[in-house]
Amino acid sequence: MPLLIRWIFAFVLVIATYNPTPWNYTSWALETYEERLSIVVLLGLVLLVGYIIFLRATLRSIGVFGALLILALLGAIVWVLIDMGWLSVEDPDAMVWLGIIAVSAVMGIGLSWSIIRRRLSGQLDVDDVEDS
Repeated sequence: MPLLIRWIFAFVLVIATYNPTPWNYTSWALETYEERLSIVVLLGLVLLVGYIIFLRATLRSIGVFGALLILALLGAIVWVLIDMGWLSVEDPDAMVWLGIIAVSAVMGIGLSWSIIRRRLSGQLDVDDVEDS
């Protein structure tokens, strides 16, 4: 359950930044930055803080190689779905949503990796010693 919650937060962060609908920060900022520059900057900084928290935790827990490995695995899954005819590359919005899911999955797994590793191996992290 903690993995799902962390992935949902990562997914919300990514779709709040950009998605194929008009309801995202990027579209809104491009339309309103002349009238509301202070709010555009404030919300951009809030999103940046979210990305720094997620990306820093991801890079510390699984590293660049782990993130690339997860993306490769997700890419292979998409490739199979396309190869089996269950997914079409003709729909650019679907491809954007798949990218959003992939990026948020990497960040969610990165944020949850310590919990996943502890459950799989039974080993505690140094940070977990005080909790037991």
